[in-house]
Amino acid sequence: MNAPLDMRARIEAAAEAYPDQRSAIMPALMIAQKEYGHLTGDVLEEVADILGVERIWVYELATFYTLFHTEPVGQVHLQLCDNVSCMLRGAEALLRHMEQVLGIAEGETTGDGMFTLSTVECLGACEMAPVMQVGDDYHGNLDADRIDALLATLRARREKADV
Repeated sequence: MNAPLDMRARIEAAAEAYPDQRSAIMPALMIAQKEYGHLTGDVLEEVADILGVERIWVYELATFYTLFHTEPVGQVHLQLCDNVSCMLRGAEALLRHMEQVLGIAEGETTGDGMFTLSTVECLGACEMAPVMQVGDDYHGNLDADRIDALLATLRARREKADV
């Protein structure tokens, strides 16, 4: 696999900010994921080759952190924290609510490809539990009404973009 030249250039530029190439793996993975949508084995190997690092180092980071996707996800990735603080404040009930509203189970993507629903171990935002990451944004102090409003806003944005 040959990475697009602009992706290669962006990874190389990002790597210049680090004392060694291994330190640049996470930003390189973020660049590659934005390019391809998710990180296949071929993409992971390409990132390793661009940086000149061991492939296992790239694979380890890509499979450890929930911000990286090794499988396709929907246009909007809903990641609900299910750690202790969020669980104690109702995350389990919110997960069931989202499963019902979206018509999918945790780990699945809606038929139209818009939403993927996942749980994550911790988002590091206990002060606003229960919390969910949507793309790069955090939404906290959630309840069913707030989730319904958020989903309606996300759907409306999509409809507006499709026009």
